[in-house]
Amino acid sequence: MKRSRGTANLSESVHQRLSMYALAASAAGVGALALAQPAEARIVYTRANIKITQNGGSIFFDLNHDGIPDFGLSNKYFSTSQRSQGFVFLNAQQHQQANEIWQVGSQGRKCAGALTAGTKIGPSGNFQKDPKSGLAMAFENLEGTYYGPWLKVKQAYLGLKFVVKGKTHFGWAHIKLNPTSGLSISETLTGYAYETIPGKSIIAGKTTGRMDDFTNDDPGPAASLTKPIPDTPQPPSLGISSRDGTIGIS
Repeated sequence: MKRSRGTANLSESVHQRLSMYALAASAAGVGALALAQPAEARIVYTRANIKITQNGGSIFFDLNHDGIPDFGLSNKYFSTSQRSQGFVFLNAQQHQQANEIWQVGSQGRKCAGALTAGTKIGPSGNFQKDPKSGLAMAFENLEGTYYGPWLKVKQAYLGLKFVVKGKTHFGWAHIKLNPTSGLSISETLTGYAYETIPGKSIIAGKTTGRMDDFTNDDPGPAASLTKPIPDTPQPPSLGISSRDGTIGIS
């Protein structure tokens, strides 16, 4: 004779224990899922209002605030008794050997790119090993020779690639230009940012992870920077091409 199985009646204490086990298992599962999620990107933005004065020396700034200068800017002006030899020269340079600046070509020369807001700065960017002297942003003399993408803009971004503890990070620096008189150009570093996740791209102008949060023109307190390094009184050597009179700086 086949006997039917009856339903076991569990005590209230057993029900409570089972409920606790179920909650613990659920919590463990949620925790495991949370750990499996990729790390969230985080942008560290530093607002600045640093003027790069003509012949005031090179100004170096520290993207990640670890006490090690990463990149520098300079603004040089030179003139002689012969007006045709006067020139203005804006330059961006990497302070650490492994760091790089986004490059573009301008009249056959390697120059620092003047990137627009929204440009993706990352592994596919046009980064190359730069000369020790850095990259020209803008050059112009009284003879009408000029090159560099920064002559055509009032504000733009430098694309930056730098190494922290052996890991590659990407960042940007926002710079405003204001031609005054003759060859005089006012240059101001208004802020800079970097992506904390190694190898992850950053968007020029973004200050947080929000899609609509871009840097603006409101000047903030000056960021920390290294002491300016004075320019030597001697002008850079000039070489004149026999064909087009182009002046290059070595």
